[in-house]
Amino acid sequence: MRSFKTFALSTLMLSVSLAAGTAQAKTSVNWWHAMGGELGEKLEQVAKDFNASQDEFEVIPSFRGTYTETMTGAIAAFRARQHPHIVQVFEVGTGTMMAADGAIYPIYQLMADHDKTFDKDAYLPSVVGYYTDPNGNMLSFPFNSSTPIMYYNKDAFTKAGLDSDNPPSTWAEMVSASEKLRETGASNCGFTTSWPSWVMLENFSAWHNLPLGTQANGFEGFNTELTFNNPQVARHWDNLKTWQDAGVFKWGGPGPGPDAAPLFYSGECAMFFGSSASRSGVLANAKFDVGFGFQPYYDDVEGAPQNSIIGGATLWVLRGHAEKDYAAVAAFFEYLSQAEIQADWHQSTGYLPITQASYDLTQSQGYYDANPGADTSIKQMTLNAPTENSKGLRFGNFVQIRDIISEEMEAVMTGQKTGQAAADSAVRRGNALLREFEAANR
Repeated sequence: MRSFKTFALSTLMLSVSLAAGTAQAKTSVNWWHAMGGELGEKLEQVAKDFNASQDEFEVIPSFRGTYTETMTGAIAAFRARQHPHIVQVFEVGTGTMMAADGAIYPIYQLMADHDKTFDKDAYLPSVVGYYTDPNGNMLSFPFNSSTPIMYYNKDAFTKAGLDSDNPPSTWAEMVSASEKLRETGASNCGFTTSWPSWVMLENFSAWHNLPLGTQANGFEGFNTELTFNNPQVARHWDNLKTWQDAGVFKWGGPGPGPDAAPLFYSGECAMFFGSSASRSGVLANAKFDVGFGFQPYYDDVEGAPQNSIIGGATLWVLRGHAEKDYAAVAAFFEYLSQAEIQADWHQSTGYLPITQASYDLTQSQGYYDANPGADTSIKQMTLNAPTENSKGLRFGNFVQIRDIISEEMEAVMTGQKTGQAAADSAVRRGNALLREFEAANR
């Protein structure tokens, strides 16, 4: 006869074994993402909430660095057959991901294969258009979409005698307001910007209904040519240099502009152009009352203002895993599609409410009344129906091309080139990369 101790030990081992079996019964999928800090914490909470909402699947998020690092790392991992199920890719990587023939499991197909609800018409047209194939099928799952907006120091505006409830709407008004801010000592500079290519070229062009390139900005085929070296862009880049020399503008650096946000937080510059998704970070760091506004426009350009275009990222699914894994991915995306989840993500982060239902829910909850300016991004995005010039962009190798654009803009800011020479050089260098991409994906 076994002793009580032996029986207890056997029972304990059986319990542990059963618990382990239960844990292993969950189908796990890996999600590589590019969000650090507060946004990363919120993203991980989304995964935790999904995992807690059911007992069949588990999503495991993993931070993999910048957007570029995350995308290139996932592509390399796919070649080594060590890739994740889901990867977060920023909008300018769309062309590259679309060209990865055989590597991508299109979202419309994934959801249909697993009998999950996914209505692309529920999403904002500006979002749907960016991530669909020529037949209108959604290729990736919209997750975090943003657009650049103006943040401004309402306290500084008041000190300078400006209307703190009405920020400048044209570039002429921007200059006038900046000069008054400096003259009154309310700030040392008028404005600065992050992501200069995204804000001062890509969105500048969409806002003024100007093309970045041929083939509807790349949406109609790979054989595209960049054409943004037009007089309006050249003038604007020259103006930025002139305004910098006058103290109206301060260059915050290329890429995300590492110095731009601190210039605004410190009160050095009274206005700042940044992602709408920076809202929570701006409010947390600014020690003054913050206002929100549209991007300015030149009132002598016909068709302006048009609408801004999105940034941010979508979730792409990579092939090569077990079929049961994709059932988990489809269930996760169905969960993310819920209006309550989308509305909470929008309200917590500042990213766009990418479905009409999430926008309506947020509005009915009184969020916009309690948080004036929180709907600036959606109003700017939907100001007018998108045109070929303001639908977005889809160029291969655009990650590298964006770096080139930032380099050329910096050459203008340092006095090495005129706006026209820099734009011409950016177009020439960018087109060379487009031809490389085209040749590699024939």
